[in-house]
Amino acid sequence: MNSKKIDTLYAFAAEEGTQVKQIFAPADTDNLIRFSIAHCTINPGKVSKPHSMKTSEVYYILQGKGIMHMDEEQKPVVKDEAIFIPPNARQFLENNGDVDLIALCIVDPAWKAEDEVLG
Repeated sequence: MNSKKIDTLYAFAAEEGTQVKQIFAPADTDNLIRFSIAHCTINPGKVSKPHSMKTSEVYYILQGKGIMHMDEEQKPVVKDEAIFIPPNARQFLENNGDVDLIALCIVDPAWKAEDEVLG
């Protein structure tokens, strides 16, 4: 069985006030899955990096509240809400609350640096 605990995973800073922990990707499962899943924490008052992906992405909010920005749209999001982002949509997530905004980010097919365009 392949199991991971969030508090034991390496976190990298994606932007000021944003930490990402990769949970699973194809390489972690002998390529038995094609998606990747990451745990993302955005501190109060901070935003994730604006970017677009060649692939689709789903955010699932575990804690906090914020504003999802997708292309020209903005939508308030809260705990237990899922947001689908289609391929090539410019996106970022803003924490407008008083606690960390924590989300699972599922990318299908799996996240690869060459599939992400910043800005």
